[in-house]
Amino acid sequence: MNTDDTRPDPDALLAQMRLEDVKSKSGKLHIFLGMCPGVGKTYAMLQTARQRLKEGIDVLAGIIETHGRSETAALLEGMRVLPRRQLEHRGFTLEEFDIDAVLAQRPQLVLVDELAHRNAPGSRHAKRYQDVLELIDAGIDVYTTLNVQHIESQVDIVRQISGVAIAETVPDSILDVAHEIQLIDLSVEKLLERMADGKVYLGERAEHAVSHFFKEGNLTALRELALRFTAEQVDRDLEDIRRLKRVSTPWKTNARLMVGVGPSPYAESLIRWTRRAATRLNCPWLVVWVQGLTEPNSDEQQRLSNALALARKLGGEVVSATGEHIADALLQVARERNVTQIVVGKPNKPSWWRKSLADQLILGSGDIDVCVVRPLASSEKSRAAVREPVSTTLIGEYSWVLVLVFSIASLCWAITSFTGYMVVALVFLIAVVLAALRFSRGPVLLMATLSALCWNFFFIPPQFTF
Repeated sequence: MNTDDTRPDPDALLAQMRLEDVKSKSGKLHIFLGMCPGVGKTYAMLQTARQRLKEGIDVLAGIIETHGRSETAALLEGMRVLPRRQLEHRGFTLEEFDIDAVLAQRPQLVLVDELAHRNAPGSRHAKRYQDVLELIDAGIDVYTTLNVQHIESQVDIVRQISGVAIAETVPDSILDVAHEIQLIDLSVEKLLERMADGKVYLGERAEHAVSHFFKEGNLTALRELALRFTAEQVDRDLEDIRRLKRVSTPWKTNARLMVGVGPSPYAESLIRWTRRAATRLNCPWLVVWVQGLTEPNSDEQQRLSNALALARKLGGEVVSATGEHIADALLQVARERNVTQIVVGKPNKPSWWRKSLADQLILGSGDIDVCVVRPLASSEKSRAAVREPVSTTLIGEYSWVLVLVFSIASLCWAITSFTGYMVVALVFLIAVVLAALRFSRGPVLLMATLSALCWNFFFIPPQFTF
């Protein structure tokens, strides 16, 4: 595999062009993300909107929830504010965001607070995020706010941390639509100070929040959750950029481990070792298996299934790849996923006549670190049965050796009457030396042996005898 090939991937270019075409026709979504209420998401959104207003952008405050905070309400001064729509429901008058009025006025930028809000009965959409999606489809830019506990994939974690079941959620897919996600972070100490000063909730609601949800342990865990979630979003953006630009060397902005496994009794041991290392480094990890030219038998398939099931159970990401050369396929995945360290098992019995998988990975890894570990087989019976697969690259080298010896012998047979058999020996010797620069030790030794036998049998008088 040519690791120096930096030409852009046509599929990636096409996907990028389609994405840019869609984005050019739709509005941009900017999400102000926080760990919980009170960190300043609405305040930061209004500050950014006022800056856009100074730049001459037509800004409309679609719906803003100030929760009685005077400093937040002050930022609305001089800004165009959309009147709320009145809805009657069971004898009560409810106020909601008026999406029809926004579509009629068509501002360049509209502010829509609390993305996870559930709309009142009678609204066009059940959820506010659906209003936002319609606005950006209409080509209107949207600023909105969101707490990490309202993201669908994080709901179970938040319930485990705080014991509170979150009813209002947004799907993770809306975050993929976002043009930018800006984390609004605040230390737990400052947030609790804001709570004590009545800048988050007022009266009995503030006391209830402090005694239930706004505990120091809960807030610290939610802050870490928000930071990690934002980092994951940035990491995915980085992977897209690397894939588009075909960057072949790792950008070690964060550690990421990868282990290659197959139908081997050592696979589960390698997976556990990688999981322990990833835990110590506090980083993500991948488990990659390569589908080669030969199909595994039933026993091997069972071992592979058990290993991949273990990887999923331990929290690893399982990735499958195909390729004739296992090492090349693993290195390709490592470069595409910005892996910083590859974990591979140490060969059971080092071979002097062919390169092991670990040797091939080390030679082709470039800037990627390779960690060679000694795994444990699941049983003595399995250890005796395991065999490292012969590399198809090595088979190709032996084939080339046979072709080269036959070609050199044929050429020398044609010129031996003019040069004599001593020159033939020199030609064979030079060919073996050059082959040693390209091939592995085993193929080169085979070529040297065949060359000596051919020279002795076909060229040294009396010919056709040893």
